[in-house]
Amino acid sequence: MEQHPTDFVTLMQLDQHGPDTWIGLSGAYRWGRIFGGQVVAQALWAALKTVDAEFHPHSLHAYFIRGGTLDEPVRYEVDRLRNGRTFCTRAVVARQSGGAILHLSCSFQRAEVDAEVQTARMPLAPSADELSPRDDDWPWIMERRPLTSYPGAGQALGWVKIIDELPDDPRLHACALAFTSDTIQFNAARSLHPVQVTPDKYQESFMGASLDHAMWFHRPTRGDAWHLYDWDCHGLMGARGMTVGNLFAADGTHVATIAQEVLLRERR
Repeated sequence: MEQHPTDFVTLMQLDQHGPDTWIGLSGAYRWGRIFGGQVVAQALWAALKTVDAEFHPHSLHAYFIRGGTLDEPVRYEVDRLRNGRTFCTRAVVARQSGGAILHLSCSFQRAEVDAEVQTARMPLAPSADELSPRDDDWPWIMERRPLTSYPGAGQALGWVKIIDELPDDPRLHACALAFTSDTIQFNAARSLHPVQVTPDKYQESFMGASLDHAMWFHRPTRGDAWHLYDWDCHGLMGARGMTVGNLFAADGTHVATIAQEVLLRERR
């Protein structure tokens, strides 16, 4: 395998391998498997290569099928389900040698001028500059500054951004938001669990993974600027936690809504 990408732009450089098929490389993630947000972002980028430039993503729905391995590329196969005058629909299957690792459905819309009303309100939170950088598994590509989720809260807040400055391509910035959208929400689910452990004991006490993921893009924003995730966990059942989040630009603009079900299984 070629050298692992270390920045977002390089990560999104997909090579075409036949009609509507692209190959992407993976970052060298310390936990040993591909970050789910990467596969979503690369699959969305592959789908964007099959629609006209004036179409922009407005929603995506994905299933994480199995964990991806770091030592081989990911193959993205795009199915052109519909080409309309206002909307286009695509399906993408991400594969490795072990089989499919992700199935993504996504829809694109040509820009329309119509009524615009925002009802979601950005919660009160310290700015990203008021929080200390977090020393974790993200010293590259993405930076996170989460707030503490206290036991029983069922909520999680955190600032996230892509580290490197990105080109002025709004479709690439949408993919950057898709990349960052697979983070922070676990804290909301963990805070509700009856068994509370310190962060250094979490891996030996629980098994966690993203199960399925949906995202709606409301307004454009820059993925390389700080944006705030506001997550709520609607409950735990069957080792699954249902999380729903709003994404805000630093000025309070509501730019996206995300829903994800996470696996939170206690090791017995």
